[in-house]
Amino acid sequence: MTTPFRRKAIAVAFAVLGLTLAGGGIAVAQPAAKAPEAVQPAARSTSTQPPVTAESARKARAALNANSTLIASTSITIVNANGTKARGAGTVIKYGVGQYEVQYGHIVSAGVYVATIGRPDPCCIPAGGEIATAPRLATPNAVFIQTRNSAGLAADLPFHLVVHTS
Repeated sequence: MTTPFRRKAIAVAFAVLGLTLAGGGIAVAQPAAKAPEAVQPAARSTSTQPPVTAESARKARAALNANSTLIASTSITIVNANGTKARGAGTVIKYGVGQYEVQYGHIVSAGVYVATIGRPDPCCIPAGGEIATAPRLATPNAVFIQTRNSAGLAADLPFHLVVHTS
């Protein structure tokens, strides 16, 4: 007779704990009436892409013209911090500190992009950092990548990029 009661008591305890944590999360997320001035983290680099250059547009058109019959694919590209391709598919263009474009011979604008900070060699763990991907504006066969250090400032970091289209 006590076993069902214990099970119900445990379930109620977990429910109360869950509601308490959820309520605490909402309270923490709400702004304080007058928070003391705190040191803000370093400003993130801009979330806009640099304009497409004439050379980049020319290369993108040439790559599309060379291979336009692909239906589904998975492309992998490993890029060095200096913007050179270590191995894999595609052409890499480096625009500025932490700003890269990887072009492919097929349209990838509706694809899935997965990137991670990673070294091109089998040695060591890479430096910590952040990476973001987006479709390249005005270039349907390219992906735009931004890398940042752990403080959120633009930094040249090596990365691995996987693009899947279907």
